[in-house]
Amino acid sequence: MKLLQIHEPGETPLPHSDSAAVGIDLGTTHSVVAIASEESAEVVHNIHGHALVPSVVYYGEHGEIEIGYPAKKRHDAGETGTVASVKRLMGRGLDDITKVLGNLPYDVVQGSEGVVRLKVRDREVTPVEVSAEILKYLKLSAEKALGKEVKQAVITVPAYFDDAARTATKDAARLAGLEVLRLINEPTAAALAYGLDKGVEGVYAIYDLGGGTFDISLLKLEKGLFQVLSTGGDTMLGGDDFDQVIAAWLFTEAGNIKAELAPTEVAELVAQARRAKHELSTQESAAIPYQGKLITLERSVFNELIMTYVGRTINVCEQALMDAKLSITEVKGVVMVGGSTRVPLVLDMVQEFFGKKPLTDVNPDEVVAIGAALQARGLTEGSDNLLLDVLPLSLGLEIMGGITEKIIYRNTPIPVSVSQEFTTYQDGQTGLQIHVLQGEREMVVDNRSLSRFELTGIPSLPAGIARVKVTFTVDADGLLMVTAEEAHTGIKQTVNIQPSYGLPPEQIEQMLLASMENAKADITQRLLVEARVEAGRLIEELESVMRQDSHLLEPNERARFERQMMVLRNVVDGEDRDYIDAETQELARMTQAFAERRMDSAIAVALKGTHIDKVAAKE
Repeated sequence: MKLLQIHEPGETPLPHSDSAAVGIDLGTTHSVVAIASEESAEVVHNIHGHALVPSVVYYGEHGEIEIGYPAKKRHDAGETGTVASVKRLMGRGLDDITKVLGNLPYDVVQGSEGVVRLKVRDREVTPVEVSAEILKYLKLSAEKALGKEVKQAVITVPAYFDDAARTATKDAARLAGLEVLRLINEPTAAALAYGLDKGVEGVYAIYDLGGGTFDISLLKLEKGLFQVLSTGGDTMLGGDDFDQVIAAWLFTEAGNIKAELAPTEVAELVAQARRAKHELSTQESAAIPYQGKLITLERSVFNELIMTYVGRTINVCEQALMDAKLSITEVKGVVMVGGSTRVPLVLDMVQEFFGKKPLTDVNPDEVVAIGAALQARGLTEGSDNLLLDVLPLSLGLEIMGGITEKIIYRNTPIPVSVSQEFTTYQDGQTGLQIHVLQGEREMVVDNRSLSRFELTGIPSLPAGIARVKVTFTVDADGLLMVTAEEAHTGIKQTVNIQPSYGLPPEQIEQMLLASMENAKADITQRLLVEARVEAGRLIEELESVMRQDSHLLEPNERARFERQMMVLRNVVDGEDRDYIDAETQELARMTQAFAERRMDSAIAVALKGTHIDKVAAKE
């Protein structure tokens, strides 16, 4: 049984609603809302005739707010008061976003409870409030298309969104007047859009390459059950990187000698590069007007420029297959998601790697929203699919010695509930500190702290007698609840884990990489610490019982025990685990006879005054 750190003193059916439910893809660069009926599912076009709504919000001087294309035009022109790519800030604290502060046209400050606030003109807004404005706009567009009120939505999130980012997304929806029926991972939504729930079985890969991020998920479909086997990604890789390499090439081809460009010049350069990229999806060459010249970019040259980036996505796919313990031949199909999958080289390299032509029937920009709409229809009409997404990182507790004890491992399907029993370390201990952690490393210092809470009122018992059951429950939205209950008294403490800021997706990837790189060193360190904890526990217990039952010690026995305890104390801080274990076992062997005398004495006391016939009758 594990020792906690010392501290003293299934889903119910959704109600039927007459209002409409929609599916929303709340994206980093663009957002989409879709509606599903019995016949079909389709995206909603806004008043400008666009299905894609730029995820940009403009806050004017006089309190006016603009969303979508009008706001994007102001943003591209460099106007102040615009907020873009706010999804990257959802659930994050100030320390998390320090890396991108230079790219934001506004100041970011730390608000209350760790929530960041964006200083835009003369006001401060949170990422949740900005996202809520986008959601309000999508809600209004859907209401105009349907002719009735929209109150409920299924909203998609990246598979790597952690608990805080998911909570922030739900908060934004609530602020926009939407009840979140469910948060589902974007790859799962894409699978739904392709109808992979309609009797199709097997493993499918969801390859999602957007403007700024790449994600790959492997889904197993079996009798209507969706189970995510593994996920992977690169949050610093996407179509924007293609734009940048074209821009750099274009800058060189134009014969520029300037070391730096003004922000407006950079914006023009990148815009021309993006237009060329779009043309090269359907043409073999693109003529680019730049600085009074007409520069031709051949698709073959473009392919050379982006080959390294596309190759990185294939490497991630390979790792995802390894995580799922699958071979390429076991993958029945590949669903393409995200506008950047239109690039011919991407399609070619994905087909070459998986050995089969990717599925591209549904618009890659709209596929996620359509899947979310289908899920919304299922939830409101009682035809829900069973979706089993997975945890991106392991969840666990701190135990004695600063060790992380994993309770639920990464890639475990959710919803899930797992319990484990712990005990006390010291005699008379009446409280336990529950320290909840997230990560793959063996030691607490290398993982992320999610929450701490206290369980008090534990009966004053000898060490190791108390029983505390700790239960981790993760719901279908990926949100965590932790409960600790003492078995003898029934005292219980429950906490919903809602950290004030979340874990950036790129840090999740770094944590996974670090866990693999340090696996051997981590387990060696854990075993060493466990050996030290066991040695300390044995010494403390022996000192206690020698005080209590000194009359049972034989001549010279105390001196022998104390000499061996001194030897153990001298080696316990060393780095030789085998030496510590050997000396611990020697002390345990040496004290075995004393322990047996203590047990005999305790039995004799318990049976004192009891007739032997009664003892025999009980047997």
